[in-house]
Amino acid sequence: MIKQKKNGELIVISGTTCAGKGTVIEKLVERNDNLSLSVSYTSRPKREGEVDGKDYIFISLEEFEEKIKKGDFLEYAKSHRKDYYGTPKQELLELLNSGKDVILEINIEGAKNIKEMFPEVLLIFIMAPSMEEVKKRIIKRGKESPEQIIERFKSAYKEINEIPNYNYVVINDNVENAVDKIEAIIKASKCQVDRIEEINVESEEEILHEFLIGKEFDNKTMSEKIMEEE
Repeated sequence: MIKQKKNGELIVISGTTCAGKGTVIEKLVERNDNLSLSVSYTSRPKREGEVDGKDYIFISLEEFEEKIKKGDFLEYAKSHRKDYYGTPKQELLELLNSGKDVILEINIEGAKNIKEMFPEVLLIFIMAPSMEEVKKRIIKRGKESPEQIIERFKSAYKEINEIPNYNYVVINDNVENAVDKIEAIIKASKCQVDRIEEINVESEEEILHEFLIGKEFDNKTMSEKIMEEE
């Protein structure tokens, strides 16, 4: 009987700008009851349509730096705009210990930090189908200046260079397809050998089977000894 570890799976999802990470993750959590999204803290201003406590937990720069001093974050990093983002330590550990699978949507630097603390973490990188598609999505949003768009592209190419540090890459050309692929990745990850805590023989059938195998081995050994003596 195989006994798997009770702790939940820790899943880090990163990706290039405008790869659609948020939409994919939202759909993942919606379709899987045992999946939970760890809500990060940020020092940046809240954008239109964002909900405090759902998209991010918005706090001031001073509050963020105070939490850093207290050691409240599992990891934290600064974006290209110099805004802080951080993963709350206590909430994440409580979810994992309860058996919940937890998704962290964090950048490249954050993913590296998490990998150092949790070597078994599942790292998934989401990409748009092409950089041309990224350009279209940025322009369609209409929220960035030309300078900011250039800065986003620079960051995107740096992020792409980090792909070899991830376990899987998913191209988000269709949200449903991307979600299907990530669900399959998570299921496969749970079947890895390092997820096994111990193997026990428990049922009567298993005990009998082990006994018969042992007897068969003993008989073969005895026959070999007799042949050697002859």
